[in-house]
This record gives sequence, structure tokens and C-alpha cells, in this order.
Amino acid sequence: MKTVLCYGDSLTWGFRPGDGERHDYDVRWTTVLQRQLGDEFLVIPEGLSGRFTVHDDPWREGLNGSKLLLPVLASHKPIDLLVLMLGTNDILHNPQYNAYDAARGAEVVVKKALHSECGPESGAPQILLLAPPLIGSLSASFKEECHGSPVRSEKFAYYYRKVADAHGVSFFDAGRACVPGSADGVHLDEEGNRLLGEALVPAVLKALAVP
Repeated sequence: MKTVLCYGDSLTWGFRPGDGERHDYDVRWTTVLQRQLGDEFLVIPEGLSGRFTVHDDPWREGLNGSKLLLPVLASHKPIDLLVLMLGTNDILHNPQYNAYDAARGAEVVVKKALHSECGPESGAPQILLLAPPLIGSLSASFKEECHGSPVRSEKFAYYYRKVADAHGVSFFDAGRACVPGSADGVHLDEEGNRLLGEALVPAVLKALAVP
């Protein structure tokens, strides 16, 4: 059995646009991916709403994705594939950051994973780096709560691909598979979750060199 760990933020946790509740388990893209891959794979969702790449939140503990990564990896080792999708919150909550900055944060996480010894035989897990979906038009409440500029997400795929290429890991542009729900402009609705989960299947198989 191949173990696939999906490490991300509210998009991986299953935040439901519009009401802020959590999508039912069967709806989440990680569950869709599990169904599509079948019983020879174990897909483990490790999403947390508000998680950043490398930043601390002064109001909530535990949202620095880089700091929490190693304990999470160690708790699930051996991990065959780490699917990493972080960076949306970096832009959403920080007016000074853009896609380049988010990708730099993701690179820190990638490098930690490559030296984690949490893959098979205490080696590195394979890594599939996802460029997050582009941030859309924010709802009124999100405009009040979030201080970043959605337009700064436009180059997610460009910079994340450069990180993947620099470190020899796999890459997938989630923005080509799905868009955020119109209810808030950030999170995936049921259709978005389905599209992302299904689109990731060939990328996961390729990253694991499974024919």
C-alpha cells in the first residue's frame, strides 16, 4: 500500500464557502482522490484552516506550516508521497506578499520534507507540489477580514513550478483543475473538490512512478 499525505490549509481541510462549515467527508477532494486511487493507496488528509507556509499567526497558535511539518510527517511515516498545497493564506492575510513570496515559503517546506527521513526506509518521501487555485473575487466579509490582494495570486503556477524544478519534485497546477466557489472567492465548493480530486489522480500516479 502507498501512503499519500496531503498537507495544506482550509482548502485541504474542507472549508465550505458561504457558511464556513466543513464539507462532508465524502465531498472533500482528499476523499475523492482516495476513491479514485482505490484500496492500494492510503490518502491521509492533514489540512488546517488558516495554515501559512512559514509565518506565525499572532492570534492563533500552530498555523506555521513549516514548524509543524516534521511532527506531522513523523506521525505518519513511512510516507510514499507528500502532496503539498500551501500559500493561499500568505497572500490572503498579508498585503505585502505576492505569489513569489508564497512560493518561497513553500520552498522552505519542500526542503524540510526532503530532509525529513520520513519516507520509505528513512529516505525522503516523494513530493507533489501544488500551486493553489487562484484567489477570486472576495465576499464582503472576506474583504473586511483579509488584507491581502487576490490579484497577487495570479503567478502562483509560475513561481511554484520554478520551486518544483529547482528541487526535482513533481508539480501540479490546481488552478487549472478548479476555481474557488463564488460564495467567498477562496474555498472550493462541492464541484471544485470533485474536479481537483479527480484531476490529481494521474499526477499522483506519475509522482509515485505507478503505471
